[in-house]
Amino acid sequence: MSLKTNESKEKQVKSFKLKFFLMVLVVDAIAVCIVYFIMPLVQNFPPLSEDLQFQEQLPELTHTQQYMIAYALGVSVHTISFFVLMRRIFSYLRKYYADEKISYEEIQNVRKDCINIPYKVFFVQMVLIIVIGIIFNFIMLISTFAILRFTLMIIVIASIISMVLLIGTQKLLYKVILSTYDVCFKYEKNTGYRITNSQNLLFQMIPFITVILIVISLIGYSKAVQQEGFATANYYRAYLEMYTLDSSEVSMESLKELLSKVPLKSDADYYFIISPNDEEIYVSNPDGSVSDFVLTYRDFFYEESYHVLYETYGVDEQLYTIDIKDSSGNVWYYGFKYPVVDFELFIYYLKLIIIVLIVYSIFLYFWSHNISNNLIKTTASLKDILDAENSDKNKILPIVSNDEFGDLSYYYNKIQELTVHNIEKIHENQSMLMEKERLASLGQLIGGIAHNLKTPIMSISGAAEGLTDLIKEYDSSIDDPDVNSQDHHDIAKDMNEWVEKIKDYTSYMSDVITAVKGQAVTLSESDNISFDIEELLKRVDILMKHELKNALIYLNISINVPKNTLLHGDINSLVQVINNMISNSIQAYAGKPEQNIDLTVNKTDNNMIDISIKDYGPGLADSVKDKLFNEMVTTKGKNGTGLGLYMSYSTIKAHFGGDITFESKKGKGTTFHILLPSK
Repeated sequence: MSLKTNESKEKQVKSFKLKFFLMVLVVDAIAVCIVYFIMPLVQNFPPLSEDLQFQEQLPELTHTQQYMIAYALGVSVHTISFFVLMRRIFSYLRKYYADEKISYEEIQNVRKDCINIPYKVFFVQMVLIIVIGIIFNFIMLISTFAILRFTLMIIVIASIISMVLLIGTQKLLYKVILSTYDVCFKYEKNTGYRITNSQNLLFQMIPFITVILIVISLIGYSKAVQQEGFATANYYRAYLEMYTLDSSEVSMESLKELLSKVPLKSDADYYFIISPNDEEIYVSNPDGSVSDFVLTYRDFFYEESYHVLYETYGVDEQLYTIDIKDSSGNVWYYGFKYPVVDFELFIYYLKLIIIVLIVYSIFLYFWSHNISNNLIKTTASLKDILDAENSDKNKILPIVSNDEFGDLSYYYNKIQELTVHNIEKIHENQSMLMEKERLASLGQLIGGIAHNLKTPIMSISGAAEGLTDLIKEYDSSIDDPDVNSQDHHDIAKDMNEWVEKIKDYTSYMSDVITAVKGQAVTLSESDNISFDIEELLKRVDILMKHELKNALIYLNISINVPKNTLLHGDINSLVQVINNMISNSIQAYAGKPEQNIDLTVNKTDNNMIDISIKDYGPGLADSVKDKLFNEMVTTKGKNGTGLGLYMSYSTIKAHFGGDITFESKKGKGTTFHILLPSK
């Protein structure tokens, strides 16, 4: 799957960055909306206090303004952290869209970043959100208990945002990982953080269940506190309705006397009196107070809140209030202030969260390991098949469950069946290609062999003519009295010289025929024998002589080991490998005559025989070097199949237990080394 389109590289990179920025905008916006609606519930904010006109009368920033600041700060921090973490990915994308060269090291770094960054994002965002939230927490709230509850909510918000960003980041970076395989087909195992399936399941599910537990517990606690507040308000309402004053009796002292008659529901409760126009506020507890928030809330929502007022945001203290007019028509407010904090209940919910989380984590651990074990078994079976020295066509993955893992085993078995079929077809096609290559090579040899045989045949014909003349001469001399015994010995000597020449010519012809016959057999036939270096190079010289002569190329043979050094294997296959490399060296000169090819035999430090073929041509291109022995690659255009070196490498590896290496410099030439174990 390619990311490339017709857009410019900068536009492509900007588009990719924009996707991340939009994801951050949307995720943070959703988080702020969730906080806006759920925070009043879990923090037990005073009813109706989210009214914007009311909040504008308070000295603090409105909640909307606070959320906007938090949103802007969150988006900024998230975006900056994303762009810092992803700088290598952006650099890669610029090169990718511009079709610039990208090294394998860069590819590896990008793949590692694509796997690691989502987890880095999770932890970075989690820490940043919690730190920022706690700072806001201490600035905006004054109650320790409120700070504790708000901190729990910050953990909830951080978990939600971090988990959504992790999943979103993984989805966006998935295409980037795929694009790296457009550039390079190499791959390695264990790239990036190693997180098992069971760990990943725990990693994603525990924050999710933690969020649910905290939210439910905080809402449950808030509802319980509300009920406690209603009960206390009704308690004081019942008493205050029993004691009434006439407007003429209303004064600070009379109200104190009235309120002192009411038994306090709790030692922490106390009464208060607010004189007309809030000129004087009296509280019965020296440490008590009535905040400006209470007065503002009263002015806005006194009737709607059923005479229950609230200390401020995040402080669980309420005031049940009665209003009464004095003889002048001025309004007095009095009542009782009482805390509605149930610390024991909160601790109970906190313990419940921890216990449920521990039990759930244990359950999830065993459940995830059970799932992971099924995957491990499937992976182990695949590895067993991969590690088998000889692929067993009947080796299948057992289907032990009727789920996704069962489907995986089933489709793997189907793929293996198809693979076995394709391998058989490949072997058939490979044999056909190799046979065609062998016949093509043999066809090239025929012209040279005909020329090689023509010279000794003509020489034998000449020797036969010479012998015929000597036979006639000898026959006519039998009864000649002038011919003495010395003359007979001279004739015999001449005849013997011609016979020796014929023997040399026939021996050479026999070598040629042996060499040609060895190359004429099919590749499937092999004759693994012991042979020496001298025999090997003699065959090479015979078979390549004509091609070298036609190209006006000189083959310089240098043997730096004993000629009787033995090798073991199929000599014909090795001759074909060497000849193929000499032919490649000839073609490297592109028809330029009077050039040299060096064929050298050395022994390496580890007792291997090194047969090197060196030319002084233009050298190999970098694009060819990387694929030389891995693919059927050719530099001859339509005139080459790429089979030669590919077959040579396979032959040396499989039939001789050796290796082929090469050195090539641009403009300096190429040297191939055939490394063989000596017997």
